[in-house]
Amino acid sequence: MDQHASVTSKRLEGRTALVTGASRGIGYAIAEAYAREGADLVISATGEAALQEAKTALEKFGVAVSYCAADVSDEAAVEKLFDYAVERHPQLDVLVNNAGIHIGRPFTEYTMDEFDRLMRVNVYSIFQLTQLAIRHMQSLGRGKVINISSTAGKWESMNQAGYNASKHAVVGMTKCVALENAKNGINVNAICPGIVETDIIRTAQQKMLETGMSALAFKAAIEDQIPMGRMLQVDEIAPIATYLASAESNGMTGQTITISGGMRMG
Repeated sequence: MDQHASVTSKRLEGRTALVTGASRGIGYAIAEAYAREGADLVISATGEAALQEAKTALEKFGVAVSYCAADVSDEAAVEKLFDYAVERHPQLDVLVNNAGIHIGRPFTEYTMDEFDRLMRVNVYSIFQLTQLAIRHMQSLGRGKVINISSTAGKWESMNQAGYNASKHAVVGMTKCVALENAKNGINVNAICPGIVETDIIRTAQQKMLETGMSALAFKAAIEDQIPMGRMLQVDEIAPIATYLASAESNGMTGQTITISGGMRMG
């Protein structure tokens, strides 16, 4: 018999994943990819209505889906979210830290409140959720943590010092937590997307339109930075997250996978 014939087509069957920022964009695309591959889900975002809509859509794949609205910048809310997840799914063994915000401006114009919010959402929440998840996964003897960072966590860029600092922190944390847990059956990796067509880009576009820049000029300015000549789509990020949640990546930990349309290939 072909050794591949008995392999189930559901690569994540038997796994349960908590995905933050899962009501739209990259987070929803990952949740949908996981549901297609048989994973049960706990999804989280700030908006209850959007989560209910996402839950309904994801349940069509025949998996169990729970949701919990949470502001991940709030320590108590993060703890409540994780307690909710493990109460409903004691075998929770995948965490996707996707929730994040973007604030970009010249370094001298950042306010301390803005920097603090960037760190709370983009770093502190990942630190707290990962710490809670690692303790739980250690008791299971297995687990997968996937952090959604950014190419901003690997490179320098103009007018993004606060944002880049937060994403560099995620990359550093990923590597250290991976090292500490390499012998515990727990894989910790990060995905570093380049420019993805999400609400962050649409918000930036709106701000530029208000200055008089045309939509076509904005699009051209973005795409001129990308060797492939186009922005990435969310469904190009989800397959990487699926691989990292599956048994196929059991030998990979502490890695930061860049998908950027060819930016900075050297």
